[in-house]
Amino acid sequence: MPAAQISAVPAPALLLREERDGIATLTLNRGEARNALSMALMAALQDAFDAIAAESGVRAVILRGAGPAFCAGHDLKEMRGAGPAAVEAVFRACSRLMLTITRLPQPVIAQVHGIATAAGCQLVATCDLALCAADARFATPGVQIGLFCSTPMVALSRAVGRKAALEMLLLGEPIDAAEAHRIGLVNRVVPGTELEGAARAMAERIAAKSRRVLALGKAAFAAQGALDLEAAYAYAAGVMTRNMMLDDAAEGIDAFLQKRAPRWAD
Repeated sequence: MPAAQISAVPAPALLLREERDGIATLTLNRGEARNALSMALMAALQDAFDAIAAESGVRAVILRGAGPAFCAGHDLKEMRGAGPAAVEAVFRACSRLMLTITRLPQPVIAQVHGIATAAGCQLVATCDLALCAADARFATPGVQIGLFCSTPMVALSRAVGRKAALEMLLLGEPIDAAEAHRIGLVNRVVPGTELEGAARAMAERIAAKSRRVLALGKAAFAAQGALDLEAAYAYAAGVMTRNMMLDDAAEGIDAFLQKRAPRWAD
């Protein structure tokens, strides 16, 4: 009797992508590891965002996690014992990913449930908007294990006030959804059963806008934040001038005056 053939079971994809009505949903798919950001998962996210940046049909992105958590940060098992070059490669890959999200033409919405800790909290702070379930928790707990959350600090300190950021970083203790909303880390808190629908509804409202205008505005928001007040106004005046020259601005104004829905060029 011939030996039985054993077929290898394909490993599940680390990142899932769905697209409907101009909205791309990216799902971190390492639920058993609380969606820890391994090098492979960060590479998959980087590839996905690089592709989306060039896709005119995608107007908004939702980022979420499978399983019991949004994201528990870096994969410490993967990093423990690695040499300095390998460790630096992890943080450089993470920094590149965060910059890509910031520079993406499309707005990115974090849909958060469970925990978002360390680099997972960094993801939330980096996304343009964030909604969370009422039982979500957020933390930059590195100081608890002798590893200050220096790279998450970059995004966190730009998303919330100085004192709130330092409290999270220095204490390393989790904050609840209500506190995350109070300090500006998330936009809204909703019951867990309503989270997916709320994120989808927000994405649909964004997707109804002009893609070119959203891309221009998102880039301008990031750029003016690095300027002093006078320079920011000068820069913003130039942006608005270019914006007024777009076909979509003319269409939007005409639609407003004619009391009809705009028909965007894209």
